[in-house]
Amino acid sequence: MSNTSQSRHSMHLTLLVWRQEGPHKPGSLEKFTAKNVSEDMSFLEMLDFVNEDIIKSGKRPIEFDSDCREGICGCCGVVINGQPHGPDRATATCQLHMRTFKDGDTIVIEPLRAKAFPIIKDLVVDRGALDRVMSAGGFVSVKTGPHADANAILIPKPIADLAMDAAACIGCGACVAACPNASAALFTSAKISQLALLPQGKPEAARRVTGMVEQMDKEGFGNCTNIGECRAACPKEVSIDFIAKMKREYFKAMFAPMESAAGDGGA
Repeated sequence: MSNTSQSRHSMHLTLLVWRQEGPHKPGSLEKFTAKNVSEDMSFLEMLDFVNEDIIKSGKRPIEFDSDCREGICGCCGVVINGQPHGPDRATATCQLHMRTFKDGDTIVIEPLRAKAFPIIKDLVVDRGALDRVMSAGGFVSVKTGPHADANAILIPKPIADLAMDAAACIGCGACVAACPNASAALFTSAKISQLALLPQGKPEAARRVTGMVEQMDKEGFGNCTNIGECRAACPKEVSIDFIAKMKREYFKAMFAPMESAAGDGGA
């Protein structure tokens, strides 16, 4: 391959990366130069590539989070040029490729910013608040023993499909970072709806929605005012219709009998 051909497929970029030693230390944007970046690299591969040069120079590498690198776990979430996960719709940071950018671009890379997501180091934030919301009720209690046949409980396909759409949420926190109110309503509503839509989730529906909504408020997330930025930032394009579903479930729980709210009756 000629040098001319190679130059068309590689880029030199300026990175402004948020650097912060710890949760109680001040932070600021630090400038790095990314040279000979292939347009076929993923965004995280580009950061790995830059970190190699940083380490060779004797400096501390950029801290960022990742795990699956397949758009499944959501750990990779960062804010790129002001947009959680970057400019491509329905794309997690780990699936974003450098061909989205141009040679000579300046890219600003920041952590997901929200009161409920304290910064651990650089681009890594503590998203444990989302786990605690899930722990407050995002489960179905079942008795152990032989499983019923899959066809024993008939579920209409539109309902099953809708539940799967809600379950597509990977809990990355992009919705929180995109929302001007730092609301976790899209995440929480998706986790509530994926169970509330199915027969298996109905016996504990009242306890689930009250527990998760109350925990969401305790964690310091803001209120939803239907701005819609959460939907635009979501890498799985989870619908904001689930927020309306969550509100309906919550109002139903408020008027449910006490025994139902305790998980002993239907909702």
